[in-house]
Amino acid sequence: MLKEFKNFIMTGNVIDLAIAVILAGAVGLVVNGFVKLIMMPIIGHFAGGMSFEDMKVVLSEAQMAADGTVAVPENAIMYGAWVNTIINLIIVGFVLFMIVKAYNKARKPEPVVEAAPAGPTQEELLAEIRDAIKLQK
Repeated sequence: MLKEFKNFIMTGNVIDLAIAVILAGAVGLVVNGFVKLIMMPIIGHFAGGMSFEDMKVVLSEAQMAADGTVAVPENAIMYGAWVNTIINLIIVGFVLFMIVKAYNKARKPEPVVEAAPAGPTQEELLAEIRDAIKLQK
């Protein structure tokens, strides 16, 4: 059983998958950092300096206790965080599109293998046999 597990782990597909998962995690961190640290401040600047994260519709205000602590927390729809998520999705999708496009451009085109000329079809062979039989009569 240990030998079977070793053979399974050492196959190319498992190793390739492990490398892909590790690289995907690293690329995800880079892309999320790009979105949060570079793109969102730019978008916030052009949106008048406001932060989408703070946008909300308050359904019920927080209620404070006599000692100043929050007795009942605020109930709010945080639609600004959702807008940020949508913007992040669009930016991440675009960045990944650009990465794949650059990868495809940098990759060598695979040589085009021309197919060998096809022989005659069954119908053509049968027609030749028929014509040869007619000539013998």
